[in-house]
Amino acid sequence: MTKPEVLLLENIHPVATDVFERNDVLVHTRPGSLAEDDLIEALQGKTMVGIRSNTKVTERVLDACPDLRAIGAFCIGTNQIDLAAAAARGVAAFNAPYSNTRSVVELVIGEIIALARRLPEKTEKMHAGVWDKSAQGSHEVRGRTLGIIGYGNIGTQLSNLAESMGLRVIFFDTADRLAHGNARRVATMEQLLEEADVVSLHVDGRPGNAGMFGAAQFAQMKPRSLFINAARGMVVDDVALREHILSGHIAGAALDVFPVEPKAQGDEFESALRGLPNVILTPHVGGSTQEAQEEIGYFVSGKLTRYHAGGSTELSVNLPEVPVPALTTGSRVALLHHNVPGVLASVNQVLAEQEANVTAQYLSTRGEQGYVVTDVETALSDAAIAGLRDAESTIWLRTHHA
Repeated sequence: MTKPEVLLLENIHPVATDVFERNDVLVHTRPGSLAEDDLIEALQGKTMVGIRSNTKVTERVLDACPDLRAIGAFCIGTNQIDLAAAAARGVAAFNAPYSNTRSVVELVIGEIIALARRLPEKTEKMHAGVWDKSAQGSHEVRGRTLGIIGYGNIGTQLSNLAESMGLRVIFFDTADRLAHGNARRVATMEQLLEEADVVSLHVDGRPGNAGMFGAAQFAQMKPRSLFINAARGMVVDDVALREHILSGHIAGAALDVFPVEPKAQGDEFESALRGLPNVILTPHVGGSTQEAQEEIGYFVSGKLTRYHAGGSTELSVNLPEVPVPALTTGSRVALLHHNVPGVLASVNQVLAEQEANVTAQYLSTRGEQGYVVTDVETALSDAAIAGLRDAESTIWLRTHHA
């Protein structure tokens, strides 16, 4: 039997390769991201693909790669994947929503201190041989107000660490979020911008967030406040930020993400923010610690291999979630179908006609799709499998054997 194959792009941690190889998956690796045509060519015959933030899996890619069953985003965000198109074709997508949370938070904490003390300018002058021992513009962060926009996994952990350092924390989120510690929710983003000495963005990459922070929002921030974006590049108007830094309204900024980022290591980075005083620019490394990347490598490769080997869609971001245990005896029938009435009844009718003894059955729906996984003591006949596979409601059917 031919081994399944996975393509890993963008320097995914080698622990992922170890996980795939232990599960008898043939691994191909590329160091950088691939453009659409190159990705299509590289994915021919591949069952799975692992990417980070720079590789775009579009509807065209999905149409041109019929063997592809699963996509692993070895990062938090999934806006680089056309999730709806993948779901419509029955291609599962997984990500790592928690694995690099601490790494991002520690970077932001470090940037808050560095900007408040104007360390970028100090170190630049020292490298140029200039001894500038002055407290001008340098402040402690204790007693300052941190405003967090987006109070999810990263925002809440940032809130906890910031409070332990003596910062007051306020936050704004469009979803209902429980305040941690002494953090205080504010009713509007405008209120947050008026009160915060430091504004840190932690929103996701949904299309509605594109361009949400521009000239109007920078103008509403307190004079001489600090700005941090470790969320998504497309959220912020970098040209507007440049203007507000040059005017002195914004005292400093740190950015780890950008609207357009180089595709490969060593490519030139272009930005309106280059060369500005008290501005920290980092190459999308918020989650790039050895600890985080190793954890992400384990986590996402584990989700992909469990999906391929046993049909588990636990924590899938686009298919119905059905967490199933490893199959130890008998056979498993996994059926992804259109979410219409009568599918489960049809499956159980086939099982009854086969006199199949069902040992477990799992079902979930998500939007227009449903997913049912059935474990039986003995394999179903080819005719029964064909009948289920050919049903009008079926998207795909796969069998697994212990």
